[in-house]
Amino acid sequence: MVRSVRNLLVVEDDQGLQRQLKWSFEDYKVTVVENREQALEHIRSRRFPVVTLDLGLPPDIDGATEGLRALEEMLAIVPETKIIVVSGNDDRANAIQAVASGAYDFYCKPIEIETLQLIIDRAWHLYNLEADYRKAMKSSTTVSLDEIVAASPVMNTVARTIEKVAPSDVTILIKGESGTGKELIAKAIHRLSPRVDGELVAINCAAIPDTLLESELFGYEKGAFTGATKRKIGRIEYAAGGTLFLDEIGDIPQLLQAKLLRFLQERVVQRLGGHEEVPVDVRVVCATHQNLQEKIAEGTFREDLFYRIGEIAIDLPALRERAGDELLLAKFFFERYREQYKSKCRGLSPEAMQAIERHRWPGNVRELESAVKRAVIMSEGRYVSADDLGLQADHDDGQNEPLLSLREAREMAEKSTIVRVLTVLNDNVSRASEVLGVSRPTLYGLMEKYGLK
Repeated sequence: MVRSVRNLLVVEDDQGLQRQLKWSFEDYKVTVVENREQALEHIRSRRFPVVTLDLGLPPDIDGATEGLRALEEMLAIVPETKIIVVSGNDDRANAIQAVASGAYDFYCKPIEIETLQLIIDRAWHLYNLEADYRKAMKSSTTVSLDEIVAASPVMNTVARTIEKVAPSDVTILIKGESGTGKELIAKAIHRLSPRVDGELVAINCAAIPDTLLESELFGYEKGAFTGATKRKIGRIEYAAGGTLFLDEIGDIPQLLQAKLLRFLQERVVQRLGGHEEVPVDVRVVCATHQNLQEKIAEGTFREDLFYRIGEIAIDLPALRERAGDELLLAKFFFERYREQYKSKCRGLSPEAMQAIERHRWPGNVRELESAVKRAVIMSEGRYVSADDLGLQADHDDGQNEPLLSLREAREMAEKSTIVRVLTVLNDNVSRASEVLGVSRPTLYGLMEKYGLK
């Protein structure tokens, strides 16, 4: 593959060697740093396929403790990076120890540029071969949205949106009621993105006190405040190369909104008590159950931040708006927890399915999952009953239902019937076609029409 930029990180404290190495590799974009902390900052913010690492780094110039520590910490962040350790002839034992610890190769001083060039080129090509292999493995094993169990048209639209926006780096805002599965959508976006090899770092802005949220996001330097005995890297930096998921973004305090806005605009962070700006390459996905437009009108949420986080918005519907999905989800959760808890239950009873369909599910998918989990654990019969679910097969007066045309009503009833029969018969299409009174090809055609896999 042709790659336009070859990033090479040189970790070397000798200024003479710095200049020599920087100007000796014309085919590479060389970045030079002189200590372990600088090396880690650059590794977190940018991808370096190859690194040359001097083992004698300050403050242990005559030893190898700092260099070996840098090797260990860099490999923990980017294990696929090829690190070539550089040492003196009298330090060959430590160089061999470094290779045993995960370094790609070692080279002893004095440096001969042509020889080192061959080692670096070989490391670069190996890195790319492995990267191409990982990419091929990903493409051969199709990443799907299997965990998003749905058949309703509104959720099919959500799934298509995810597939379209995931490959880009655009910032996404997921909106939906509590329990609708916003974090699941964020995970799907991350899995389908080119950043799947990086971390998905999630932080719930509503679960952390306002006084701690800034340090959690941006980190802090040693001595920034009482108790800050050492530097702490924030969640944003930890997400470098991957995806940062900010859940409940509507709860972020106003004083922090300006700092978050600047990060989103500039993609740099400044730790508490620090003066340096650290560049961070990260994709951002946000989520909220609140109406941010109302919060803007109230003056509690910045309008410019809203437009920055909502470059693409995904509206996640409530479970009551996903006609037919409640039974599919109930079956999915039943099978999951029946296997997990070794239950002898064989399925959901007809009255249980009726209760599931008629319940409004104010807690959405989370409430449904909890109800099914509890029922699998507590049920003493062969089939889960409505009582096991903690539901009653009550009747709805229909006042809250949307007004439909006759065609829409017929299609909804047809789809609901197909979903119910397939659920009861454990997706046995032959038996379902007999019960429904249609041929198998006709049933397959209807399943395709309504998006039922």
